[in-house]
Amino acid sequence: MQAMTISMNTAEAFAAIPLAAVCCDQTFGKDEARVIREQLLERSSYRAMEPYAFGLLISGLLKRFREESWQGLIAAAAPQLNPEQQQTAFALAAQLIHCDRQVSAPEREFLIALADQLPLAPERALQILDVCELLNRDF
Repeated sequence: MQAMTISMNTAEAFAAIPLAAVCCDQTFGKDEARVIREQLLERSSYRAMEPYAFGLLISGLLKRFREESWQGLIAAAAPQLNPEQQQTAFALAAQLIHCDRQVSAPEREFLIALADQLPLAPERALQILDVCELLNRDF
């Protein structure tokens, strides 16, 4: 029996991308939770939400992640976003992955799959990844 995919609204879809990014390596720590919350709450769609509603949104996406994996989550989210939202979601996901200055093999796999799923032009995806790498370089 094939699983039925439940559609997402734009706010859910946009939040799903960075959430999948921080969960793709099977870890979701307190620091990542804090950063993703801060990043999302800077955007008007989430800033206008009551804290309880925002918590329900994230809890629901985490439940979907556990049921569908990051692949299922981004497959459901990508079609709900316009091209500008897709680029911003990709950039936010890349920033979250790069912010600890270590990109693991599962995180690299995630970014490649995400760029294909959204779909971003390869040169645009590389440009975004290069900027995230530069911003998070340690000296």
